[in-house]
Amino acid sequence: MSSNHPVMDTESVRHAYRRWAPVYDYTFGQVADAGRKHAVKIINKRKGRVLEVGVGTGLSLPAYGKHLTVTGIDLSPDMLDKARQKVARKKLDNVDGLHEMDASALGFADESFDTVVAMYVMTVVPDPEKVMRELERVCAPGGEVILVNHFSQEHGVRGFLERKLANFADLIGWHAVFEPERVLICDDLRLVERRPLWPVGLFTMLRFVKEPGFGVAPQAAREFLAKGRKTGRQAVGAAHAASSSAPRKEAFARRMLDSNYWRSLYRRLQSQLAER
Repeated sequence: MSSNHPVMDTESVRHAYRRWAPVYDYTFGQVADAGRKHAVKIINKRKGRVLEVGVGTGLSLPAYGKHLTVTGIDLSPDMLDKARQKVARKKLDNVDGLHEMDASALGFADESFDTVVAMYVMTVVPDPEKVMRELERVCAPGGEVILVNHFSQEHGVRGFLERKLANFADLIGWHAVFEPERVLICDDLRLVERRPLWPVGLFTMLRFVKEPGFGVAPQAAREFLAKGRKTGRQAVGAAHAASSSAPRKEAFARRMLDSNYWRSLYRRLQSQLAER
């Protein structure tokens, strides 16, 4: 499949969802209902603060447990108006705030939320890789990042239709061709569940746990075992060199200061050595 993706900027998204806002609940909102309910059911088993990225018209808000504190963000002011009306009408006191915000530049501090969920968002945003790094950043260690999204397939009737729709991304407001590899990019997010959802697997839920050092520790272990004379400090240096591209420097610096990273690295090194 071609790796070229049609460009869709934030203004295109706003225009598309300005058109969708009046009818969203009765059109795509119905199609996406099963995936939304499944994600919220999982989240309701958790505790603490929840960030819903792409809250839209607020269809999921009434379903969250009252024990959770929920914050929602969306790029579309028209969608947010609908969401605020729901919050007021249904007296949803656990909704802490609804903010107009770009998902690729979240205005929250690092590790602010216990659960971060983005439902039907990643095919909409202009830069999904950047959004994934923001979801990772604002999620607390041990917290979860949950995606519900459409992922394209290469073959068959569905694959053919998706490729045809790809040229109309700016009109329909989402990317019909979207590979799962585009969201599997974060060093600190470990994928723990992948579940196809109704209707007929058109949507998929991906559930990640944030484990600082998860993506770097295995590389350090391989370097440590391949060159037994290296010290643990040198092995970490090798992992640093492997992940020192400019966009990741800040994330790596945070990781080096995180005690969870060092504990994770130590456990993985011990496990690898025990298997020799």
